[in-house]
Amino acid sequence: MKHRIVVLGAGYAGAYAAGNLARRLSPADTEITVVNADPDFVERLRLHQLAAGREIEPRKLADVFAGTGIRLRLARVTAIDPDRRIVTVADADGTDGTDGTDGTDGGVDGGGELGYDTLLYTLGSHVADHGVPGVAEHAFDVTGRPSALRLREHLDSMSGRGRGGNVLVVGDGLTGIETATEIADSRPGLSVTLIARGELGAPLSAGARGHLRRACDRLGITVLEHTTVEAVEATRVLCADGTALASDATVWTAGFSVDPIAAAGGLEVTENGRIVVDRTMRSVSHPNVYAAGDSAYVIGDNGRPMPMSCASAGDTARQATEAIVGHLTGRKAATVRLTYVGNHISLGRRDGILQMVDDEGRAKPKYMGGPKAARIKAGILAISLWAVSHPTFGLPRRRHRCLTTAQVASTEKAVA
Repeated sequence: MKHRIVVLGAGYAGAYAAGNLARRLSPADTEITVVNADPDFVERLRLHQLAAGREIEPRKLADVFAGTGIRLRLARVTAIDPDRRIVTVADADGTDGTDGTDGTDGGVDGGGELGYDTLLYTLGSHVADHGVPGVAEHAFDVTGRPSALRLREHLDSMSGRGRGGNVLVVGDGLTGIETATEIADSRPGLSVTLIARGELGAPLSAGARGHLRRACDRLGITVLEHTTVEAVEATRVLCADGTALASDATVWTAGFSVDPIAAAGGLEVTENGRIVVDRTMRSVSHPNVYAAGDSAYVIGDNGRPMPMSCASAGDTARQATEAIVGHLTGRKAATVRLTYVGNHISLGRRDGILQMVDDEGRAKPKYMGGPKAARIKAGILAISLWAVSHPTFGLPRRRHRCLTTAQVASTEKAVA
């Protein structure tokens, strides 16, 4: 029997890892299935641009995986049972269906159970409401393509009224900064306010903070610092100091959270549900489960947890791939550097900030700002998409053969 590898999620981490596993492992010994709810690869790093009005053509996962032998299953993951090595999936309506087929024809929507021998969990993250009343009912977000398109449609309707409107972006992390500046740059008829819990750009160097403030001034963005939102209503937000701010569109960018699927399945997780893994991205509680991307909690080379980011998704996906290939073939797994070197922030279409950090995660004094930084950020986005979209690049003539089922089971038992 072939060794069954199931990858949950086809974002930056999942799609990259699946393609590289198919590139390096012999199809005579392995069967790779990717489970994803959306038929398209979603460029999450560009969803704020999509919401603001840019045209971003989605890439079909069927096209991405064409020729790899990967089986694409279009379904939602509803549960995992790591003891039985079973994944439960459902279609959009929660009804049962059938197995997907080779990625060349797009897969089949449907539910049921899917068995595996090795599981790679890369389901990513979604917006975190932090228990603030009204966020789920009244706020927009840019953590998924449907939600970004919903915000875009709403912004279109506001612009079409001819009188503009107020857009409140809650949260001054990288997503909040990029969303506020992109909307202000693309839709100058709208009034944009960025609400920050502390000082705007606090993690950045002094020079980068100054550049960020000047960009907000240039784009006409109102910045409210040291402000906490306690509730979101249909036409306003309520702040902790009693202030009520009128809003025609509230965009919530105040952090991310993960689904409780891993915790419910019995995997060892952190308080916020991320899977605790060792240096090889292997679950510390279930050796046949690996995790990468936002779903994984791993300590980086600097002794600090790797942050949720595209850069971390790439590093952890590469490490998980190396570990799985090494485990199945009996080869020594390469060690991938788990480092976070800095932040690449777009400030609308023609401006940006590149801020490098030291080994402690603190901003270095120097930074790059302006059009050149924006072009570098655009290049990083293009490279990330290319890496995911070309999983067969450099495909060797002979891929690694795997150990026998008994040998793999023996090594898993030793690890456990």
